[in-house]
Amino acid sequence: MQIQSFLIKHSKFSSMKRLFQLSFILLSFLFQVSCNSAQKVTNSSDDADVIIYGGTSGAIATAVQLVRMGKTVLIVCPEKHIGGLSASGLGFTDLGNKSVIGGISKEFYQEVYKHYQNEKAWNWQARSEYGNEGQGTTAIDDQLKTMWTFEPHVAEAIFEKWVAENKIKIIRDSWLDREKGVKIKDGKISSIKMLNGKTYTGKIFVDGTYEGDLMAAANVKYHVGREANSVYNETWNGVQKEKFHHSHNFGDRKISPYVVEGDPTSGVLPRISTEDPGEQGSGDKRVQAYNYRLCTTNAVGNVVPFEKPADYDPKQYELLRRLFRGGWTGMFGGGKIPNNKRDVNNVGPFSSDNIGMNYEYPEASYEKRNEILKEHISYHKGLLYFWGHDESVPERLRTSISKWGLSKDEFADNGHWPYQIYVREGRRMIGEFVMTENEIQGNSKVSQSIGMGSYTMDSHNAQRYITKDGYVQNEGDLGVDAKQPYQIHLGTILPKKQECSNLIVPMAVSSSHIAFGSIRMEPVFMILGQSAGTLAALALDANKGIYDISYSDLSKKLVQYGQVLEFKQQ
Repeated sequence: MQIQSFLIKHSKFSSMKRLFQLSFILLSFLFQVSCNSAQKVTNSSDDADVIIYGGTSGAIATAVQLVRMGKTVLIVCPEKHIGGLSASGLGFTDLGNKSVIGGISKEFYQEVYKHYQNEKAWNWQARSEYGNEGQGTTAIDDQLKTMWTFEPHVAEAIFEKWVAENKIKIIRDSWLDREKGVKIKDGKISSIKMLNGKTYTGKIFVDGTYEGDLMAAANVKYHVGREANSVYNETWNGVQKEKFHHSHNFGDRKISPYVVEGDPTSGVLPRISTEDPGEQGSGDKRVQAYNYRLCTTNAVGNVVPFEKPADYDPKQYELLRRLFRGGWTGMFGGGKIPNNKRDVNNVGPFSSDNIGMNYEYPEASYEKRNEILKEHISYHKGLLYFWGHDESVPERLRTSISKWGLSKDEFADNGHWPYQIYVREGRRMIGEFVMTENEIQGNSKVSQSIGMGSYTMDSHNAQRYITKDGYVQNEGDLGVDAKQPYQIHLGTILPKKQECSNLIVPMAVSSSHIAFGSIRMEPVFMILGQSAGTLAALALDANKGIYDISYSDLSKKLVQYGQVLEFKQQ
């Protein structure tokens, strides 16, 4: 169009002199266009020093740190909305001891604090009415200028702000070709290819996914499920029948699992396994339950009522009916977040945790994962409708829940439903160092700390089975406290060098099932993400491999950037 306009504008010229001038101007114009096009191609290159696959909170922390250290970085991710669980409903932060949360992770919660200092942020509730209760601590810490509870859209806005400020390029809705998209040369990833055919090359790669998809596609060894206690000399790994650390079990309630109560010949109710639960302490392929961390509200004008799903089947919730008939009265819990909202999580023996329905998810194809996600959403939406409408639910509870719904001002382009399912555990790498409960509880020392954790070793239920006495029971829900904050080893984010020498894995970290139950918290993922970015930047600066950077140099740089590497008793 520019050339066409140019010719029309100058069509009055008729003399040879004018034609010569016109030709010269036209050639100059075309040359300039050619140069500009070449420049655009160069500037639009998708290669970078470091390629990060995934858009989680840990992935964003990695990218921010790399930019701060002067490196080029590209995030390629399947997500359209970044921030992982932190921006997808988990706003009642599982933090443990806040004194060991430093660096970019702490900055995130300081950004949350700044946001809610503005009275305009409190549009559905007066700040004075909110209260100040967080997960084991105050929600708003005026001394540290941190806030540990927040709305999903606030978290996403913070991550997007960081991306914009640091000019981080993100290619969204881009899915790794997990079958043949990772090219390995001389023990290193040379490039990764997406299902759309686009290829990205870098010097160092980071797997920033909850599932560990890039790690697995690079043929790095990993584990799915629970190891036997004997593997790492642990107590709380493996099958844990009749171990009730929370209220998410049937306890001594004698509830029949059969269609006709007490009659095994009548068949088994939905969502109960008929498989042998396994020997105590033995390993299995069972994965702790997933759910969605809903953002709900009762603020008038912001409520989207819980709707009856098209495939609603009340028979799926017969166990819940029997619980209510037996006198159980729990149901709709969750931590308070600002603006009359709640971050709703699993509560009790039959709740939003979809026990036993996610075993295939970590290694499943994209198509199969999508089926699993749809089933989880259907189950969860049906549960919400059941709570509000089924006559087995005590009337006062039905009346209470009728005032609640999804938040109209959250996840607006997704039917107000969270973007990300809570992948509490996917693949876990078997790397240079495996964190176990022995390190978490301080029985074994960690020599090369890249950050700290402190939360309880928390595992949700992994199965719902039939006991030898013929009753229904849940198994796998544990909460074992760390004696004090613990150090996380550098080797937990590094594959074995001989498997892949330019990949860093700050999310699907090398740890046992029960140890991962503590490490898997969002503040820790951001800590490990920053440490991954620091290691990568140092390697690039020195023109060395990531395994060739001295721990002394790494630890100094981490401390310089605010990471907490050891616990100092207050």
